[in-house]
Amino acid sequence: MRPFIACLTATSLAAFAVTAATGAASADIAQSKVVSANPVSNTPNVLDGTVRAIAVVGNLVVVGGNFEQVREAGSGKKTLKRHNLFAYDIRNGKISTAFVPKVDGTVHALQVGTGAWVYLAGTFKTVNGRKTGTVAALKTTTNQVHTGFKPNVNYRVTTMVRRGSHLYIGGSFTKAGGKSRGAVARVDALTGVADNAFNLSVTKPRSGTLKVYKLAVDPADSRLVINGTFTEVNGKRRPQIAMINLGKKPALSTWATESYAAACNLNAFDTYMRGMDFSPDGKYFTVVTTGGPYGPTTLCDSAARWESSRTGTGQKPTWVNWTGGDTLLSTAVTGAAVYVGGHQRWLDNPYGRDRPGPGAVSRPGIAALNPTTGKALSWNPTRTLGHGVEALVASPKGLLVGSDTDQLGHEYHGRVGMFPLS
Repeated sequence: MRPFIACLTATSLAAFAVTAATGAASADIAQSKVVSANPVSNTPNVLDGTVRAIAVVGNLVVVGGNFEQVREAGSGKKTLKRHNLFAYDIRNGKISTAFVPKVDGTVHALQVGTGAWVYLAGTFKTVNGRKTGTVAALKTTTNQVHTGFKPNVNYRVTTMVRRGSHLYIGGSFTKAGGKSRGAVARVDALTGVADNAFNLSVTKPRSGTLKVYKLAVDPADSRLVINGTFTEVNGKRRPQIAMINLGKKPALSTWATESYAAACNLNAFDTYMRGMDFSPDGKYFTVVTTGGPYGPTTLCDSAARWESSRTGTGQKPTWVNWTGGDTLLSTAVTGAAVYVGGHQRWLDNPYGRDRPGPGAVSRPGIAALNPTTGKALSWNPTRTLGHGVEALVASPKGLLVGSDTDQLGHEYHGRVGMFPLS
């Protein structure tokens, strides 16, 4: 493998450069209806650890997290060693034998590249024995590390989004792309070099270490939303969430809210912000949280919709759905639904305190919300709770789910599954 990688030709690098610069943005997937509550039967099983990230590269589903063993669906299948990353064919569930990377730490985020490439980010330092830092690019057809991509990020990356030639990363790092960058950066998707125009000052953590926990970018690459432990961005008050207007000269938006300023359970969570996602048309985004059963006076343990085009301080959510004290970790917006995952027991439960209050509905571990009203839809496949759903990813074929448990839709599905559109 090492000689092959070392001999990466100038021609192949040039091809990567063209596709990275001109390829279509990895825009969010729109779906015309809610997915089936019956998972497909052929997804492989992850036998240990947690699935934390999923990306669909052509017909390959790339799965990342912290795990060591995987197995195809069905009886009598052989257990395979896979080090925190593997891929399978979405059409038949066959685990790839060409893509067998060795990643020496947790994969927290995956993003589709162009062609057969995929970006990975997390807490690892090497991939296939090569020093990469915590962000790298791999070719899924050959297992090849992209040696020309050198973001050189010096610490943990927890979130990542690619839009065309831009790769946005967030975490608790202090250097990225050859420059000083605190917790958030935009690097070139081909070279990994940090964008000189994108240099946010993210400061004053409410608790613990300064970090950007999650970020979301609209499909047009015009708005970025970040969340995390910070309370100021570019010297302006932004408690745990901020919007950035993008383009050639990114700037902090006037959009601001005090809705996430409440402490919630500060002793347990340095930040209670969790997943975020833009709608496929970019008109709104959703935010899910943990934080404790504090009810409708805060946005702890809730899902909320926010309108993208609004400006100014004092912003309020369009709607909020509370779990009544259980964590939501992830969200995926498809237009037909706002999917949420965590270890929640109920939704529509603003007055519950670790119990179902008036109007509460049972939605164990995974649910779909009405994008207009925020109320829980009837879709209720259920899953075993555990820590919760870390990854919800929409694809043209359905909704992919990654977690730490093995029961999904009343069936055995080891830590990864998919609800089909048909």
